[in-house]
Amino acid sequence: MKKIALIFFILFITGCTQNYNWGWYILNPRLDSGFSNLQFLLSGLSITISISLLSIFSSLLIGFFVSLLGFSSTKIFVWINRFYIEIFRSVPLLVLLLWVYYGLPVIFGISFGAFIAGIISLAISDSAFEAEIFRAGLQSVSKGQRDAAKSIGLNKYQEMRFIILPQALRIILPAIGNQFIYVLKMSSLVSIIGLADLTRKANELVVSVYRPLEVYTFLVFEYLILILIISFFVRKLEKKLKINL
Repeated sequence: MKKIALIFFILFITGCTQNYNWGWYILNPRLDSGFSNLQFLLSGLSITISISLLSIFSSLLIGFFVSLLGFSSTKIFVWINRFYIEIFRSVPLLVLLLWVYYGLPVIFGISFGAFIAGIISLAISDSAFEAEIFRAGLQSVSKGQRDAAKSIGLNKYQEMRFIILPQALRIILPAIGNQFIYVLKMSSLVSIIGLADLTRKANELVVSVYRPLEVYTFLVFEYLILILIISFFVRKLEKKLKINL
């Protein structure tokens, strides 16, 4: 399906720009200038990948512990769970990013670099969604499984680690994969605070070569390839987990 979508995208681009003189020479690796431009664009790849991986890992940890608060018998923990989820699901990521980067130094005197500010913003924003994903996954495990864990003498920690969580992860893996893709795409917003990711590099190159259509089309393919790779590995992991069931 994605291959078909890619073909239609290419046909759409070429069909809608028949009168446009493409300047792909700016990215031609056979030319010194083209090779240099490609290197410049791809130099933002490590920042995009690293900030996405660190953000999704952090959001999974935060989301998991926030979801556990919702199962507590203590009302204050349940209120913290609902407050956290409702607040950070409602705040747009761009607004949160700008507030963390520009607001924290003014209000609390806490200053972060662009990279750390990007991770904090992405992790906090995504963790609210991850918390709901974990909640749904944990609730989907039947009560009989919990009773069985208690009958063999497992404590709460052992019950969660060996019985509940492994089953819940198999259920929520597709949703977590989707959130990873979401974080990868949203990481492009960190370019607004000066972080030299793929999008920032593309913006800078456009200023120097004056070929926005070619540069941004290449940027689309960069993100598309990254997302297709992630989707491939998520599906492979899903199949592996199903076989082990």
